[in-house]
Amino acid sequence: MVNKFPVSVIGLMSGTSLDGLDIACCEFDYVDGKYTYNINVATTLPYSTDWKNRLQTIHAQSADEYTFTHVEYGRLLGEKVRQFIQDYAVQADFIASHGHTVFHQPDRRFTAQIGDGASISAITGLPVVCDFRTADMAQGGQGAPLVPIGDKLLFADYQYCLNIGGIANISFEENKIRKAYDVSPANMALNYFASKKGLPYDKDGELSKTGEVQHDLLQALNELDFYQSYTAKSLGREWFETVFLPVVQKYNYAIEDILRTLTEHIAFQIGKVCRQQGNLLITGGGAKNIFLVSRIASYTNNCKICIPDTLLIDYKEALIFAFLGLLRVKGQINCLKSVTGAVADTVGGAIYY
Repeated sequence: MVNKFPVSVIGLMSGTSLDGLDIACCEFDYVDGKYTYNINVATTLPYSTDWKNRLQTIHAQSADEYTFTHVEYGRLLGEKVRQFIQDYAVQADFIASHGHTVFHQPDRRFTAQIGDGASISAITGLPVVCDFRTADMAQGGQGAPLVPIGDKLLFADYQYCLNIGGIANISFEENKIRKAYDVSPANMALNYFASKKGLPYDKDGELSKTGEVQHDLLQALNELDFYQSYTAKSLGREWFETVFLPVVQKYNYAIEDILRTLTEHIAFQIGKVCRQQGNLLITGGGAKNIFLVSRIASYTNNCKICIPDTLLIDYKEALIFAFLGLLRVKGQINCLKSVTGAVADTVGGAIYY
């Protein structure tokens, strides 16, 4: 699949916040022992109301419906990529797809991202790399985060790489070892409560800005067991729904106050991680939340906050999954035991030709 550089890869990403399907056609080169990248063209395709509802509820459906949706979603991805290739006249060597996470329960050693790779390949006529997490889980790892190897090899100029999507996750070097973990729920929580005001999200944090921090709620969230560990750890929808959300719902505060408190909580937890001096790169939808970024800045005095151009903000995860696919087809490590807690580094991903 990859005999020479440069290589063109289409990366697909669908996050827990269900903003839409990110598609990025990325070019990678290998010069003087280092990988370089360029995002040639990228777009986000919003989900139809029907698909958004299906993805939001698939975890509660029957095994029959789950399997059917896995294949149908793969066909949807294939059709979207085929149209993307036609619309932008791009050429690609292969596709790397994260899929959409339905289950993530590392304590029980399983995870599931739907989006049948065979269907994507059949429709596009291109090889597909997918199912990136299960090899690490088989080695006793969390299956997440996966992005840190991309941070290490593509974004070495930054001490910290923070992505604020449905879940905030961070990657950094400590004593020449890559560390990373999920920090806290982010847009998953903020969007949930913004929807109570009829909004898809809290644009620029304007609604949060009008609220007041409720310190009893803030303390209750900060005391959750998840935040007391600094080893490999990851979050999923299940934890948000069964642990985090019930704590918030115990308090009968105005939505503005809840959003303000959640913003403070997210910023505080990020600040606990960013203790060293250096550059802090922020990407993901949360990088556009002006108020949230300002609160993060107040907790990370040692760091210079770096907000990149919109293309990288929006498509860094799609870029890195394209890169993980490249590492997979070259037979190189694309998941680090130092960040997942596995017993060995792994070369993860299934390939469909």
